[in-house]
Amino acid sequence: MDFYLLALVVIGVAALAMAWLPTLLKNAPFSYAMLFIGVGFLLYKLPIGLPEPDPIRENELALRLSEMCVIVTLMGTGIKINRDFSLYNWQVPLRLVGWTMLLCISGLALMAYYFLGFPVASAVLLAAALAPTDPVLAADVQVGPPSEEVEDAPRFALTAEAGMNDGMAFPFTWLAIALALHGLAFDEWLADWFAMDLLYRIGAGLGIGYLLGRGLSFILFVLPKKSSFPKAKDGFVAISATLLVYGVTEMAHGYGFIAVFVAGLTIKHYEKDHKYHRELHDFTDQIERILLVMVLILLGGSIGRGLLEALTWQSILVSVAFVLVVRPLAGYIGLLGVPVKRREKWAISFFGIRGIGSIFYLSFALHEAKFPMAEELWAFTGFTILLSIIVHGVLASPIMNYLDKRRQPADFIDPAQAAEDGVAEK
Repeated sequence: MDFYLLALVVIGVAALAMAWLPTLLKNAPFSYAMLFIGVGFLLYKLPIGLPEPDPIRENELALRLSEMCVIVTLMGTGIKINRDFSLYNWQVPLRLVGWTMLLCISGLALMAYYFLGFPVASAVLLAAALAPTDPVLAADVQVGPPSEEVEDAPRFALTAEAGMNDGMAFPFTWLAIALALHGLAFDEWLADWFAMDLLYRIGAGLGIGYLLGRGLSFILFVLPKKSSFPKAKDGFVAISATLLVYGVTEMAHGYGFIAVFVAGLTIKHYEKDHKYHRELHDFTDQIERILLVMVLILLGGSIGRGLLEALTWQSILVSVAFVLVVRPLAGYIGLLGVPVKRREKWAISFFGIRGIGSIFYLSFALHEAKFPMAEELWAFTGFTILLSIIVHGVLASPIMNYLDKRRQPADFIDPAQAAEDGVAEK
């Protein structure tokens, strides 16, 4: 049997199912991600000649497929956020990207080094790859498509965090690469890492994303009003913009993940209530679903083919501790003092979903340098993603429904007004 044609059939059927599954499973005690991983696991147990799913031997496929999935999602994530940017309005996601992510990276790196015996470079890489909340698999706890509705605190915080921290984790991935290439001789590379990988690449991502976002907004919304230039009506413009922004930023050695999210956010807020934003978002969502199906089936297949064979009971304990203890505690510590109710703080802290971004970071680092214990890195990462998908997939709907029922109309207030009035934790 021609494996290429077979792969097309599998992807076609799975992608077709995605037209209905998110709605059908909205209130179910499991997610479509769990379903497709199971499908991938079963398919790769059959002798039907599907493409090799091993991310170690097929690192380039894992790298590029996860990369495309993440950047498409980041554009859609930026477009669907309603809240205007200010340091106060965005203090919750900024704290999650700052304090919480740093605490998660530190905590997991230390556990990997002391309890699992990982070398320093591998421990840092593992922590950097698993620290960000994933924008792809977190749809059940994020804001919906572009609208004029006021966003509740948990959904806004988790959406904005997922949009930002997939780029903000990149400096720590480069830190792991530097450690793998040069070791602990900090005087040889630390200054370059700080100047280039931390400051310049972040700055370039922010700046290029904003400038290209403004330029694209002018073409989409202003130029047709001031001239005979035709209006854009097709949603594929969002994908075109994604590829343009990402490619330009990466050629300038900036962080393309940051740039794509910033560009999407800039386009959304140039004409905040324009109906075209829904068209742009919906197209990215459709492309994202097709890519996600492919990644999940391959992930399930890699698990079926032995991805987790290098897993130890110590790794399982550390992974469970990271998902159920380290991230929730780090999240809550990062949110101390913000005007958000306590139950919503715990929800925000708990739903730090691991996913496709982790696959990208691990593939990227292994493409750039040789790391000791690569099989153990993939086994730990694969298990943690699987654990996160199961735990968060089962609990997302009941917890978010509970919060929605407890939320009062008075909770949807302007954050600046909340500061003036003094919103107390409850």
